[in-house]
Amino acid sequence: MRYLLILLPIIFAIYTLVDCAGTDSSEIRNLPKWAWILIIILLGTIGPIAYWIAGRPRRPRLGRGGQRRILPPDDDPDFLRNL
Repeated sequence: MRYLLILLPIIFAIYTLVDCAGTDSSEIRNLPKWAWILIIILLGTIGPIAYWIAGRPRRPRLGRGGQRRILPPDDDPDFLRNL
């Protein structure tokens, strides 16, 4: 149990670092990607928590039934971009 309390924050920091490094730079919020990587490495447990709260890209919300919300064509940016 003692080792779990030591390993859990380290595993969480490594997972967060890999997630941040693998995410596209344009999707990361509030700070540049390199800044989030430095924060995750230098601030121990607080850095990964800050990334998950303030830096991680927002995933599309699911509507009822666990499916993505369907946008009408005039609200869909992908559809409008292809016109």
